[in-house]
Amino acid sequence: MCTVCGCGESEVRIEGKAHGHHHRRVHEGHDHHHHHHHDDHMHDCGSGPAGTHAPGMSQARMVKLEKDILSRNNEHADANRKMFAERGVLALNLVSSPGSGKTTLLCRTIEALKGKLPIAVIEGDQQTSNDADRIRATGAPAIQVNTGKGCHLDAHMVGHAADHLDLAEGGLLLVENVGNLVCPAGFDLGEAHKVVVLSVTEGEDKPLKYPDMFAAADLMILNKTDLLPHLDFDVEACIASARKVNRRIKVLRVSARTGEGMSDWTAWIGAARAMALAGHPLAAELKGAA
Repeated sequence: MCTVCGCGESEVRIEGKAHGHHHRRVHEGHDHHHHHHHDDHMHDCGSGPAGTHAPGMSQARMVKLEKDILSRNNEHADANRKMFAERGVLALNLVSSPGSGKTTLLCRTIEALKGKLPIAVIEGDQQTSNDADRIRATGAPAIQVNTGKGCHLDAHMVGHAADHLDLAEGGLLLVENVGNLVCPAGFDLGEAHKVVVLSVTEGEDKPLKYPDMFAAADLMILNKTDLLPHLDFDVEACIASARKVNRRIKVLRVSARTGEGMSDWTAWIGAARAMALAGHPLAAELKGAA
């Protein structure tokens, strides 16, 4: 497993194609005698610069591994970002807890934007192709990435999946990350924006409990607002929590089930796409789409 998130080394499958997950194991370098006499002597969980603990490994070693992993990921993310920019593709990374309604939101988004711009989807889950099947039922192309024991997508996986999608110029790429509010915050996929989806069936203090994710996001979608009359959920307190973590975060209130607020969401996509296309040769040709 890796020091960044602790996810297991496993085989990653992209629509029937297997790719080795290259995270290095935390126990790499651990000798046979389990010596604990390392250079910085810090092993208490969270007490050192790594903020975590691995038996027999120093804090300095864990920090180095984390930097190596993220450095390699960032190289792939930069390559993805360059490829998206060359094709005029707006890539959005949707992150959330499991059950927030991301897939339903994506299906609604595809229906709302159908005929206005080409849309493709990369679906991330540990197992099954259920969500990709739901997306393809809308008519949009989708690639399923099964991460096995991995708890997040990384830039290498997204680059491989994007190659199989044959992204249309000037289009929209929606990446549905693995349901997890921790690890995806640390991995740049080459996206233009992270969008965090929070359901009103969750606690309004989620942004304070998982600050890294909300700090990394440009937009928070407060989903399932149709359920508010039946819940004890303080919307304003939730938004205040998010802005305590990230003063610049934008917030949209949406019900993917009823369609409430969807026009605000698609307008946000349109504005983000216009910004992504600013100065691009496709800008004039695609002006007015979405």
